[in-house]
Amino acid sequence: MTQERDYRSTVFLPKTDFPMKAGLPQKEPAILARWQEQDLYAKTREARAGAEKFILHDGPPYANGDMHIGHALNHILKDMVVRTQTLLGKDAPYVPGWDCHGLPIEWKVEEQYRKKKLDKDQVDPIEFRAECRAYAAEWVNVQREQLKRLGINGDWDNPYLTMDPQAEGTIVAELLKFAESGQLYRGAKPVMWSPVEKTALAEAEVEYEDIVSTQIDVAFEIIESPVPELVGAHAVIWTTTPWTIPVNQALAYGPDVLYLLVQQGDRKFVVAALLYSAFMQRYPGEWWQVTDETGKVISFVGSDLAGTLARHPMHHLGGFFAELRPMLPGDFVTTDSGTGLVHMSPDHGEDDFELCKAHGIGPKFVVEADGKYRADWPWLGGQGSVINPKFNAPDGPICSDLREAGGLLAASADYKHSYPHSWRSKAKVIYRCTPQWFVPMDRVGGQRVSTSLDTNGVENEGSSSPFGSSEVETPQRTLRQTALQAIADTRFVPEKGRNRIGAMVEGRPDWVLSRQRAWGVPITLFVHAKSGQYLVDPEVNARIVAAVKQDGVDAWSDARAQEYLGSKYQADDYERVTDILDVWFDSGSTHAFVLESGRWPELSWPADLYLEGSDQHRGWFQSSLLESCATRGRAPYNAVLTHGFTMDAKGLKMSKSLGNTVSPLKVMETNGADIIRLWALSVDYTEDHRIGDEILKGVADQYRKLRNTFRYMLGALADYDDAEALPVEEMPELERYVLTLLGQLDATLRQAVADFDFNTYVRALIDFCNEDLSAFFFDIRKDSLYCDAPGDPKRRAYRAVLDTLFQALIRYAAPVLVFTAEEVWQSRYPGADSVHLLEWPEVPEAQADLARWATLRALRQQVTEAIEPLRRDKIVGSSLAAEVTVPETAPDADLAELFITAKVSRGQGDAVAVAPTEMNKCGRCWRHLPEVQDDGALCARCDDVVSTLEPAA
Repeated sequence: MTQERDYRSTVFLPKTDFPMKAGLPQKEPAILARWQEQDLYAKTREARAGAEKFILHDGPPYANGDMHIGHALNHILKDMVVRTQTLLGKDAPYVPGWDCHGLPIEWKVEEQYRKKKLDKDQVDPIEFRAECRAYAAEWVNVQREQLKRLGINGDWDNPYLTMDPQAEGTIVAELLKFAESGQLYRGAKPVMWSPVEKTALAEAEVEYEDIVSTQIDVAFEIIESPVPELVGAHAVIWTTTPWTIPVNQALAYGPDVLYLLVQQGDRKFVVAALLYSAFMQRYPGEWWQVTDETGKVISFVGSDLAGTLARHPMHHLGGFFAELRPMLPGDFVTTDSGTGLVHMSPDHGEDDFELCKAHGIGPKFVVEADGKYRADWPWLGGQGSVINPKFNAPDGPICSDLREAGGLLAASADYKHSYPHSWRSKAKVIYRCTPQWFVPMDRVGGQRVSTSLDTNGVENEGSSSPFGSSEVETPQRTLRQTALQAIADTRFVPEKGRNRIGAMVEGRPDWVLSRQRAWGVPITLFVHAKSGQYLVDPEVNARIVAAVKQDGVDAWSDARAQEYLGSKYQADDYERVTDILDVWFDSGSTHAFVLESGRWPELSWPADLYLEGSDQHRGWFQSSLLESCATRGRAPYNAVLTHGFTMDAKGLKMSKSLGNTVSPLKVMETNGADIIRLWALSVDYTEDHRIGDEILKGVADQYRKLRNTFRYMLGALADYDDAEALPVEEMPELERYVLTLLGQLDATLRQAVADFDFNTYVRALIDFCNEDLSAFFFDIRKDSLYCDAPGDPKRRAYRAVLDTLFQALIRYAAPVLVFTAEEVWQSRYPGADSVHLLEWPEVPEAQADLARWATLRALRQQVTEAIEPLRRDKIVGSSLAAEVTVPETAPDADLAELFITAKVSRGQGDAVAVAPTEMNKCGRCWRHLPEVQDDGALCARCDDVVSTLEPAA
């Protein structure tokens, strides 16, 4: 028996200093610092100069808090888009931005005043705005560093800020385009109003939460009616907003609804037939249906009520309350709940407003900005706030007064329903009719309209302005029509986004532009004191725009009014509008400032892509769409990508109160940014998705496998020289097969980039590395790598393919694992330019019989499963010690090499049989071969290789 010798020193094991342990939290900041020192963003622009453009316009987050997981997901997706487009060879700049105006920031600054028990309204507006600006600037800097830490490559030293004077001036210029083309009017309509914040809100600033309200049934006595039996009876209305009863002006019925006349005691009531039973339960007692002299139940349809007049329960107060309330036909009246009759308050409801307007009834402007009734109102004047549950409670002042007047039939504080709340303050909002500035959705052409209000508080339309004309071309389609066409012309990812935003635009009311706040871009209009019309004069507008671009929003002041009006007009003849713009108009105008101003010459209009969360269908996507359609006739984007929201591991919405939030900052501290990136690009972002400790552990495991793939290739390619390479046609079949698989992967990834399908991108990359390489190709070829002579063609072919794989995979992985890819690249090419300057790899063409290889791999899996029991029972130490019998129909190939077994024979039947080999094991390669005379001796191959490594005796 030959004495066993240690041949480990003769085996060509992979050599690399690349560590298995990532240590990302420690390494990533150093890599980031190197990128900043090298100005990687500028180098990227230089490398892609003159190439085809791809413009992603960054939607501006609010500068008012630390980055949360939603920020992280959003910006990682954006970075993935930009990096993959750059990898394809395009010039894909990324200019980040922030939204700096509006309630989110103003509310935070106000909180500081409230803590000090100071009144913000007593502070000089310029001073207050300066505090808002400083607050926003502070958070811009904080968020910028946090987003950079995620590895986002962008123009961080020159971001866009909506509070930049140049941006503010551009926003003003965009507003004045609306004014000059007649797409602006001032009117009184019910809008969402926050009594806490004392301002109008856009739909995008409102969220809905379940609350419990007081529901009441109130009786209005009928005084006149074409139906004689109804005179003296009471029309019953049901509402969950008792505070609107003091502003009631009419009642509405459903024209086709069947109503009954019912009685309790000596009082008669009118209710819908389908709601009679529910009404009786709320107002219990002995009830019966009223009949005529023939005994027939008295019923009638709503249209019979035309011309009926009722009086308010508080009519004894006189004046407004003594006026009779008409009963009007309302198509919106249903029999889903209530009584089938609806009380109308045009001040506080859209349906109410439109129905009353059609019948010449206008709003009264009773509820003040803070939610209290105005002081001179005869009932509850100066009282409120109307959103206070106690004020509306069954024992509150409204119900108590109605009960005393005999008008309250039933009241209970038990009605659960969804109700709008301010997104920022979380306080309930109301519909409140106030004079506001609007963009009309359904007006064709640019005919100037009056901004004066008639006696009903409704805007006067149709008069042209004698105070200046505009050369701006006016639209020939309505804004709604233009926007819907733009939606049809836009690509949506996922496609369902088209229907979502389309339905919102199709049904949305006129755009409310005005807000009653201090921190924002002013509505820079002068309104003539007598005519009520706003001034349109391009020269005046040009002076206003120039001043705001120079001095910011503080330039809009009474002190400078005459400067802007010039010698043609007198400031005393005009009202200077003091409202500010809806912040969505600010962000909706960013395309003009960022893409068109020339400040970022690498950008251009329109953007190829807008990318934000699904809530932006009613927010930034829509405001940008409307602003651009009104001023340019098309959307400012060619495509819109929408992502869902991140939930906790159980699928619950994250909230601080539940304690289930996941901070990306903490994840980076413990796991590193590349783990967050891999998670964000692995989930199906088109739907709501989850994150949690166990999910992140799974992501970390996937990361380790990818890292080990690169570590193995780095070691296997140590000292590799291009001279080793072989032409593809001279390579073994296995190598050609793997190159074919690489070509398929390349096509899959290219399509995934085109589809913005990053879940598929990451999954395909991981599966290829794990299944096709580590578990298959690397496993089979480790024998050749370790034991073949360096010049052996098989080993050379393997290393050549490894180099091809490395060059491709490092590029594919770079947009995902930005830090790790750089670490890997620098490990192989110390001091080289960044991996992120590379372009998409060129994959060599190779041909392989994929069906045949699918059969071989399936058979290999069967063999592996058949060997496992013998390994488990320690009958064989490894597959190398097993002999296998496979079906005679198995494809021709070096099956022992593919299966990593001692021997493969063909037999009858379809089963795979396994037995331990009796052949001896080579002391160097550990293969069991017939030529090895004794265990530990060398096979012929190993003997030849070892002999070349040892000096001749």
